[in-house]
Amino acid sequence: MELFAVEGIPEVRPGDDVGELIAERADLREGDVVCVSHSIVSKAEGRQADLSEFDPGPQAERIAERIGDLAGEAKDPRFAQAVVEESRELLTEEPLMLAVTRFGHISVNAGIDRSNVPDSDLLLLPEDPTASAERIHETLGVPVIVTDTSGRPFRQGQRGVAIGWAGMPAARDWRGERDRDGRELGVTVEAVVDELAAAANLLTGEGDDGLPVTVVRGFEFGDYEPHDGLFRSENADYVRDALREWEYDRDRLQGGDAGDADESDDERDDGEDR
Repeated sequence: MELFAVEGIPEVRPGDDVGELIAERADLREGDVVCVSHSIVSKAEGRQADLSEFDPGPQAERIAERIGDLAGEAKDPRFAQAVVEESRELLTEEPLMLAVTRFGHISVNAGIDRSNVPDSDLLLLPEDPTASAERIHETLGVPVIVTDTSGRPFRQGQRGVAIGWAGMPAARDWRGERDRDGRELGVTVEAVVDELAAAANLLTGEGDDGLPVTVVRGFEFGDYEPHDGLFRSENADYVRDALREWEYDRDRLQGGDAGDADESDDERDDGEDR
């Protein structure tokens, strides 16, 4: 298997056809998988916004004040309002806004970026990334994964994840297969689209490389049962249940590992290359 970045993608504007931009610059083959950073999809779909568009309500004012108090600097309640409006639910409000997006992805600050957005203050996630992937897939004729970068529980740093996909299943279901000792696997479901998104992120980068599209060539799904349930269902998500009951203990946790503080910053700049 090999991966390569698609060169020459221009700055994307609202109304641009992302599929056509890729098709003009990538010599695709049957079996390729195209990973597309959400940023250019969001820009094409007009998902830029200015802070002036958000009128903060009491919840946003409270969140900004409390996070600002923790950070030791003022936080803009308009940004907090943007996160609230882009969320179906906030699992935590401090020390960071951990949001459930309207399409089921869970991310700090509802995935809103403030980096590599030349004409606006904010870049929001696509409203329906899987529908976006479907449109690009129809143009290219190969599987498409729309990616973002996000943090991980219990680990430092970010990695690429899939937030939408089309033309292939999300996962390989290994349940019923056997390991080398003959034991039947009972729980293993491999999140293939996340693995490909993470691999693509090694090429798209996090800064100013200008490489938002990666082609994966030679990947084989294999003879396994497909599985499309990437986002864990609420009734089986015990961590989500625990977070709903959790309260931030400022006395115990304030002044902890400084590396943990970056995700509470309202300037989410973990974004893929634009």
